[in-house]
Amino acid sequence: MSKGQAAPDIPMTNQALTQAGLNLIQQALSIYDSDLKLAVCNAPFAEMFNLPKELTTPGASFADTIRHLVGKGEYGEVDDVESFVQDRVETALAFQPHYVERTRSNGRMLSIEGAPLPQGGWVTVYTDITETKAQERLLRTRSEQLSEEVLKRSEELSATNRALAATNKALMEARRELTEMEARTRLTTEMMPAHIARVDANGRYTFSNRRLHMVMPGRPASIVGRHFSDALGKQAYAKILPHFEAALEGRQNTFEFTHEASSRRIRVVFTPDPLEPGVYILSQDVTEETQTRAALQQTRRREMAAQLTSGMAHDFSNLLTIILGMQSKLERMYLGSNAEPLIAATLQAARRGGRLLNRIADITAHRRWQPEALALGPFLGDLQTLATPSLPSGITLQVADETQNRLMVDHGLLQDALLNLILNARDACKDVGTIRVIAQEFKDTWLQISVTDTGPGFSEEALDHALDPFFTTKGGEGSGLGLAMVYDMTKLAGGDMRLSNTATGAEIRLRLPLRRAIDLPKAGLVMLVEDSPDIRTSVREMLTDLEFTVVEAASVAEARALAQDLPDIVLVLSDISLEGEEPGLDLADHLPNLPLRLMTSLPPDHPLHEKARARVPVLAKPFDAQALTRFLGLGKDQK
Repeated sequence: MSKGQAAPDIPMTNQALTQAGLNLIQQALSIYDSDLKLAVCNAPFAEMFNLPKELTTPGASFADTIRHLVGKGEYGEVDDVESFVQDRVETALAFQPHYVERTRSNGRMLSIEGAPLPQGGWVTVYTDITETKAQERLLRTRSEQLSEEVLKRSEELSATNRALAATNKALMEARRELTEMEARTRLTTEMMPAHIARVDANGRYTFSNRRLHMVMPGRPASIVGRHFSDALGKQAYAKILPHFEAALEGRQNTFEFTHEASSRRIRVVFTPDPLEPGVYILSQDVTEETQTRAALQQTRRREMAAQLTSGMAHDFSNLLTIILGMQSKLERMYLGSNAEPLIAATLQAARRGGRLLNRIADITAHRRWQPEALALGPFLGDLQTLATPSLPSGITLQVADETQNRLMVDHGLLQDALLNLILNARDACKDVGTIRVIAQEFKDTWLQISVTDTGPGFSEEALDHALDPFFTTKGGEGSGLGLAMVYDMTKLAGGDMRLSNTATGAEIRLRLPLRRAIDLPKAGLVMLVEDSPDIRTSVREMLTDLEFTVVEAASVAEARALAQDLPDIVLVLSDISLEGEEPGLDLADHLPNLPLRLMTSLPPDHPLHEKARARVPVLAKPFDAQALTRFLGLGKDQK
């Protein structure tokens, strides 16, 4: 280093800085933890008691230190060393604040001030007060005007004050600890995915975890001091007021309501405050739970309907088969010109009965909503191409996609439903008009697809009963199952269907749960987990045709081992049923950082299939390359 050049800064850790500062303190200091092990001490502590290095190193035993000091005569003559040490250890374990003064074996006077720590253990400060005591004795000798009693009281007061100071330090530390606990509690409540609050008897918020705007979008976050009619809005306030009044009377209650401004479903729990008039509030957004519950209820209704109609449909099908066979024989027999129209009408009615039976089977069959990643723009374009040939030249079909993302929907069921609505709109428009299909994301909760036409609109009766099975306004030409099947599809998805009239005609709005698709990689190394060699070969060829590189496994254990050795895996495609005891679904837990897609030949109502479908997308076997492409989000209808 050249002359005059400044020395470079040497960084010190916080621990080193703390130790350096403690060493500069004139008093000796030691801190032992709750196990009576040394946590930290300063240099004066080692010097004052002339302790060896092993007793001033963190982790040194308190009992060993006392035993060492007894051996050096620090405490004078001690008959039973181990009893003396044990007594000191038991006193230390009590963790009580204390202040004592004692004369050491070398004649020096020592004050010892100890205070417990909130986390366990204690801190002790040792001060050499020999000179202070000498001054007190000199003052006692020279102060003839002071009485012995005054001096005695002064000494007692001084000792008391020192003990009180030690206790105050302990109380201040406890107060700091409580403040930190309160801060951690508040942070915890603010991180909860629910609104937690308290209102007083007048309906004003006295506490809130600032999550109201997360549960009810559009409402304020800072609401303490505000009346809950102002914080929630008129519609929500009207919904909860009766329940709030019941809670003020001491009755806990739970209820749900729809927040119309955001179209969210909210569950609220009111709990009376047992200490003073007021109510604790817990509110949660249960929109997705409600959608799932609605889908499950619809599935159960359809299963019951299937059970009720399956026997009847079987017998009805046999009767129609007999009728069609007999009428076909009559048709081949010449019974005269008068019989031909009757035979033709009977055959037409029987065939129509067969079609009706198929429609009933469709609406009660064991169908499930099986969403897959889909871009609505290309999907609606294909729908327009598919439906246009069925429309008269005077009717125009327009489609528009206003969504921003690929969404999870059931391609087949949604296409069937929209085709049904387009054909209904065609019948309403007769030969001239416009049909519009528009897809939108509604309030970040629903995928809303509107189908409008320029026909005469719905009658009042149709608005009330159009979704009922077998209701029709087409007379003998309609089965009355079209809109009922579309309604059934929306309920399977956990959605809803709304009918209304506009200034130009009828409008039907389908609302399906808004689920945004997660983009999968379009290239890279795929791990195929399948225990059937033949199926592995077939699926591997499909994946390589999609320009993926493939590595194969036959069990969960083998897949886990491969994942450890191959960090470049971008996707796992696994069967649910594999070799060994672990199903393919367990890979979601073992490989949480890798995208997982499952395939299976298990029926939809199998417990493993249901459990898997609740966590990740599942592709039903058998499937072809086109179905796999669409399942992985790589088809032409994907953005």
